[in-house]
Amino acid sequence: MPAPAGAAPAPAPVAPRRRRRLPVVLAVVLLLVLAGVGVVVTRPGPVAGWLGDDTSGPSAVGVTPEPDPSDVLPGPDPNAPAPTPDGVRAVLDPLVGVAALGDRVNVSVADVITGQTLFDKGADDGTVPASVTKLATAVTALAARGPGYRIPTRAVAGAKAGEVVIIGGGDPTLAIDKKGYYPGAARLDDLAAQVRTALGGTAPTSVTVDGSVYSGPVYGPGWDPDIPTGGSGGAVTALMTDGARRDPGVEHGAAARFAEPDLAAGKAFARLLGVSADAVKRGTAPAPAAAGGAPAPGTELGVVQSPPMIRLVDIMISESDNLVAEALARQVALARNQPASFDGGAAAMDAEVAELGLPADEITLSDGSGLSRRNRISPSLLTDLIRLAASPDHPELAGVFGGLPVGAWSGTLDERYRNAPGTAAGAGSVRAKTGTLTAVHSIAGLVTTADGRLLTFAVLTDQVPGGKETAQPALDRIAAGLAGCGCP
Repeated sequence: MPAPAGAAPAPAPVAPRRRRRLPVVLAVVLLLVLAGVGVVVTRPGPVAGWLGDDTSGPSAVGVTPEPDPSDVLPGPDPNAPAPTPDGVRAVLDPLVGVAALGDRVNVSVADVITGQTLFDKGADDGTVPASVTKLATAVTALAARGPGYRIPTRAVAGAKAGEVVIIGGGDPTLAIDKKGYYPGAARLDDLAAQVRTALGGTAPTSVTVDGSVYSGPVYGPGWDPDIPTGGSGGAVTALMTDGARRDPGVEHGAAARFAEPDLAAGKAFARLLGVSADAVKRGTAPAPAAAGGAPAPGTELGVVQSPPMIRLVDIMISESDNLVAEALARQVALARNQPASFDGGAAAMDAEVAELGLPADEITLSDGSGLSRRNRISPSLLTDLIRLAASPDHPELAGVFGGLPVGAWSGTLDERYRNAPGTAAGAGSVRAKTGTLTAVHSIAGLVTTADGRLLTFAVLTDQVPGGKETAQPALDRIAAGLAGCGCP
């Protein structure tokens, strides 16, 4: 069958693999889909329109619009010379065998347009991915919910007079007021105002917190013992504010978290309603009743909505936000009628990967954030996920690219590709998600070669003998090697 018009010629086939091949991507459509690859969003804001915020209403009056973000990565050139497997191997063989990366370095490199495998070293082997897991979480959440889906937080009348039940839907970005951590988040003060209006002159007397949409343990299987208190993770509950942060003003990074985020959020809501913290408890919302007091039990008193899924994905990837990741994994579970738990989210993500036509036997998850050491993902599955997100067959998945950090420019790559010897070629040319646990270092994403060819790559290591000071530059030299070569 001839190649589609405008597509790069198909290279000579490589050694056969058992994996199912993705269809060839139309180059002209790829240019459009990957236009977002040239835009970075470290915190949502400059792209508020396409992220779902309404900037045309009264709140926008008098606000100076932010400039459009500048391009960072160029669009792929379908006519650029394609690297060859031999050329790529000549560059990467010396880099993947360095002692700093340990004895298990699994790598996959593929051409985004043609899908040709250019480098394969343990590419189909399940490896501990750390935070690179979030790429799978992003793709499955966008596939299961769609980019425009918003997570509701509702308030309903309780069974007793004056009781207000707040029902957590799983929005981790919910704020108390305008000082929240996540820009554009839904706010409890807005919900409280709706409740007061709905109740008229009736004063609330108690608040019940309903987080029953989630089930199971609040901490993930395979998490290191210090994660619950170390500031990078925390208890996963269906109701929380500011990602469970005690202080939403803390800059990105480790932050003290509430041990019981649902009750903390319930008490904040109670304060806004003029209810004593002593009158806050956990419970479940009553079923809507046709009769009873005014309002009848179960009557909706208000609802606020999270930012759209595409924005939540962007936040998760750009900040490597672990609690947002766990919330999105549970959204995949809910969309597939699975329990919203660690086990349910993992099973639903596996099923979503299979439904997308990818080899689900190459992904085994225990959480959505990558904090679990029980997670296993193959490098080739990651490169296939990235190619699928670039495919015109799945435009709903393109949102995965918006938050990817850029080498020497943003996110977790801001300080990388700057000073370490042999990494400079990756500055501005590498856009990728990173992952780090003790003895585990990973990176996966996109890189533009010196000739303008767009490649996808994944490098996973889970037996690293030293620390990140030596492992990360060694990883970066691999991506920089791809960026600096034509690899003919």
